[in-house]
Amino acid sequence: MRNFIFRVCLSSIFLFSSLIAVEFKVATYNVENLFDLNNDGTEYEEYIPDNTNWNKETLDVKLTNISQVINDLNVDILALEEVESQTALDLLLAYVPQYKYNAFVKNPKSAIGIAVISKYEILNVNTIEIDAKNPHSRPILEVDIKIQDKQIKVFANHWRSKNASESARIPYAKALYSRIKQLPCETDYIILGDFNSNYNEYDTFKYNRILNDTNGIAGINDILKTTINSTFITKDNLYECDDYVHYNLWLETPSYKRFSYRFRGSYETPDSIIISTSLLDGNEIDYVDGSFSVFMPYYLYQKEFIQRWQIDKKGFHKRRGYSDHLPIYAKFTTTPKKVDNTKKLDLSKISSLYEIESILTPLTIKDAIVLYKTANSAIIKQANDRAIFIYNDAKELEVGNIYDLTVNKISLFYGQKQITQISNIIPKGISADYTKYFHQGNNIDFSNFQLQNEIVTDVSGYFVKKELRIDNKSIRLYVKSNSILPPQKSHIKIKSAHLSIYNNTPQLVIYSKDDYEVLSIDK
Repeated sequence: MRNFIFRVCLSSIFLFSSLIAVEFKVATYNVENLFDLNNDGTEYEEYIPDNTNWNKETLDVKLTNISQVINDLNVDILALEEVESQTALDLLLAYVPQYKYNAFVKNPKSAIGIAVISKYEILNVNTIEIDAKNPHSRPILEVDIKIQDKQIKVFANHWRSKNASESARIPYAKALYSRIKQLPCETDYIILGDFNSNYNEYDTFKYNRILNDTNGIAGINDILKTTINSTFITKDNLYECDDYVHYNLWLETPSYKRFSYRFRGSYETPDSIIISTSLLDGNEIDYVDGSFSVFMPYYLYQKEFIQRWQIDKKGFHKRRGYSDHLPIYAKFTTTPKKVDNTKKLDLSKISSLYEIESILTPLTIKDAIVLYKTANSAIIKQANDRAIFIYNDAKELEVGNIYDLTVNKISLFYGQKQITQISNIIPKGISADYTKYFHQGNNIDFSNFQLQNEIVTDVSGYFVKKELRIDNKSIRLYVKSNSILPPQKSHIKIKSAHLSIYNNTPQLVIYSKDDYEVLSIDK
């Protein structure tokens, strides 16, 4: 009898332990050129051993710094881009021994490869070849990882850089999507890595004649189907799983927080974590709602700059810094709970436009007051709600008038939300004093992104070098033509200016000399 009770207890403990939820974190991090000290003939010039000062002392600093990030990030599964070799990976793993499992792949003719390190067992490893004969191509690494009694598949990517046009990245998207379509539609999988493509690449590369050589087709959006007809796949418009569409987790964050990289002052999202619809279905393994984030502790991101690994103009390593990318991560769970992801939005409010990525069906905005107009663009606002910019489709609107109007398209232009197409304009009257909806005075918090697209007034400051200095703070003053700018070293008073966002940075836009008054000029 004792033996029977003991066996029952053991079985109960085992059954109970198997039902305990496991929450695990997955991340991707481009470590910016982690090379070993072997001379294989494929190294970048700065990383040829002893060619400059790429030696054991320098490598030790690099390994220490990158391992600091990995330890502080504290994830369970991590994709690493720009690792030269299995040797380089092994050297790093000595600093982070908690990762007992790893996989690595590289085109032998390429300088760098891609790795996945994991605290959980890697069951299977597969390589998706792009073009092994092309020294610029990098295979996609596919791994199956065991979490409790379940499995999740991870596709780690490092697509061709933007030294090449979009046609060089399309083969990656096609090869990956072809492999995905071979999977049962209920398969739980994560696509992550450095895609060298913004999450909204279809929009950001549209007018770039060098990048857009594909007639507007973007691999990350149109081939991987994170968008359908330029409409993002979101939690509330998911297709059936056998459509093999994908949800990019950048959509989980406010637009002004979407960056993991800076290039020539622009905030970009080359790194992504993209998930299958099966990770949102309430079965097996699921994404933990709202858990996606960018990892940016003080030592990685200071004064709006990513603390990259530093090399001087002669190619010598300064032995400080980390990487030019920030890690991004998300959480997943083995005991999913079906979540109602449909936000209860009042779609007649302007504020609702800031909560959605794209418009599936036209929305009617009620009682919109026109606060400002320039050429065919305008700023509209609702009483007790937000303002928004209508770009180049406001010809019929008049300042001070109130309208009901249908919004057909919205976009995100370098971080600024705007309406790009309206219709069904119905006049509702005239606002006796529309200027009362302007934001008054010098105490405005320009960094408050809730004030995006508002009209501000009665702001006095000192203008110099395209900046308006107001007491102990400053903000960029933007104009389309320098002929509109106030005189240098002038004290001015803003009558009306558009508080906009560009590259996640607030700026005041003035559209004519009537928007300000010159009080005095320093000689």
